[in-house]
Parts: sequence; C-alpha cells; structure tokens
Amino acid sequence: MKGNTPVSLNLLSASIPSPDWSFFDLGPFRIHAYALCILAGIILATIITSRRLTKRGAEPGVVLDIILWAVPLGIVGARIYHVLTHPGDYFFEGADLLRTLYIWEGGNAIFGSLIGGAVGAYIGCRMAGIRFWTFADAVAPALLVAQATGRLGNWFNRELFGLPTTLPWGLEIEPTNPAFPVGLPADTLFHPTFLYEIIWNLLGVAVILYLERKFRLRFGQTLGAYLIWYGLGRSFFESIRIDPSEIYFGIRTNVWAAVAAIALGLIIILVQRQRHPGLEPSPYSPGREWIGSDAGVESEDSDSDDLDQSSANQSDDADERTESPEAPATSTSASRL
Repeated sequence: MKGNTPVSLNLLSASIPSPDWSFFDLGPFRIHAYALCILAGIILATIITSRRLTKRGAEPGVVLDIILWAVPLGIVGARIYHVLTHPGDYFFEGADLLRTLYIWEGGNAIFGSLIGGAVGAYIGCRMAGIRFWTFADAVAPALLVAQATGRLGNWFNRELFGLPTTLPWGLEIEPTNPAFPVGLPADTLFHPTFLYEIIWNLLGVAVILYLERKFRLRFGQTLGAYLIWYGLGRSFFESIRIDPSEIYFGIRTNVWAAVAAIALGLIIILVQRQRHPGLEPSPYSPGREWIGSDAGVESEDSDSDDLDQSSANQSDDADERTESPEAPATSTSASRL
C-alpha cells in the first residue's frame, strides 16, 4: 500500500487529460468540436487531393466537382453503416425510428463513409470526366490526413477509448461518463485509441507516398496501399476498444471490416498491376480531356488499352484537325459551382 500511492500519482501526472468542453454556443447554434474536426479533415483532404490531381494534369479545381458528390454520400454511408452495425440502439420495441436520422447525436462509421464516399466519387468522376482510379490514387493519402484530424473529435467527445492501462500516457476519463466501465476505480486510465490512430494514419501518409514513388503505384494501387495500411492499424485499435459493438464469431464488426479492407487492397494492387503496368496517359477519360498548360504532366508512360484506342483513331483525328484547325482548347468537365 505504501508504494501504490506514489505510483498512481505519477501515472496521473503524466496521463492525457480529457477536454473539459466538447461544444460551444454561437447565438442560437451549438457548434460541436467533433464536427469542426471532421470539417477540418474534409478541407485538408480536398486541398491535398486537388494538388495531387493537378500534378497529374487535371484541371485545377476539378476536385470540387467530385467532392460535391463524395462528401454527402460519404456522410450518408457513415450513418447507414453505424445504424446497421448497432441495431440494438435503434431497432427495439417502442423505438423512435426517426433517431436513425439524428446524426448530431453521434454515430458515424469510417468504413461506411468509405463505401458511400466511393460511390459518390465514382459518380462525380463520371460527370467530371476524371478517371476514377486516378482520383482514388490522388485521394488515398489525403484520406489518412482527414481521418487523423477527425479522430481528435473522439478526444473532445471522450469516447471510443480503449482498455484500462497503467501506461503513463493513459487517457483520463471521468467516472460519470456513461462509457466508463462499472466497478473500476475512479482514477483508472485507458488506452487513448484516438491518439494511436492519429499517429498510425500520419505515419501511413509518409509510407504510402514513399511506396507510390518507389514502385510507381497507379490505377488504384495507391488506394490499395491505403486500404492495407488503414486496415492493419484499425484491426488492432478496434480490438482494444471497449465501446459496445456487434460480435460475429467472437470478433467485432469493425475488425471484420478492417480485414475486408486489407483483402480488397491486396486484390486491387495485384489485379491493377497486371492489367495496367504503366502510368495513365491522362487523368481524364478518353474524349473528356482538358487541354491546358498543366495537362499531361505525368504522361511519360501509357496504358496499353488507351494506346490501342489512340492508334485506331489516329487517322480520324488527323482528318478532324485538318478540317478544324482552330478547335478551341476548352475543358469538357463539369462547370465550377
């Protein structure tokens, strides 16, 4: 007993305190820190993706045409995934089913946002004329930045923490928190899973950028590397969390989702490396190219399928240029909003 008190005090002095606020009121509006973290992540991801797309030869700002679809559908997907993987919270006798729409009460799943966001990105890419795989590669490291930023919201909300720990960087959680396990001492510290995932995600940005340059990852292979990296980290962090989750065969739902992400990432890399050994000749789909001073920046190599199509149409293009020598150099992508 004599030695326990100093040790406990030392642990608490080095631990991570939880914020004493999670929102503030601005007139009639309540602004949640969690929402600000998500918004900051979206903004950072948009800036990074835009720069990476432009470097590949896309029209500056075309990313806005895509995220106008990807972000809303990502939010919808995040909510649907959360509700479906927590049925006990929403579907029971006498339940108010309208609560499934109360996104401000919390409950947004990253895996659901990835699925919904992918659908939205595909639609946006089709409308803007951008190759979906080119956009997927451009957004891959940006997703990790967005997710790292968004995870700060869990800290402000004092939620989704891990198992009890005696490590000096344990997270302080007030015993009045509904998620605080019953029967534990009030000074119990918990694994700061939000911090673990932030560090893992930011480290992943550096790793993915290195792999992309080292192995010239294209045609979705950078996205595949992202899925593998995120899946590996999430499978561990999820396994030490203590928040309620549906369990299948003794494993949490999101661990299964993480394993599926790893498998999908591997499949994308293996298939795309075999189908497309070179770089994209253009970030645009055939016939939707933007003609500008920055177009075709990374077109040293070409995809064999596009080369075949280009050869087949070469004579026709030559005739068209002869007939219309002053064809305007304009974008065929969707107009800016």
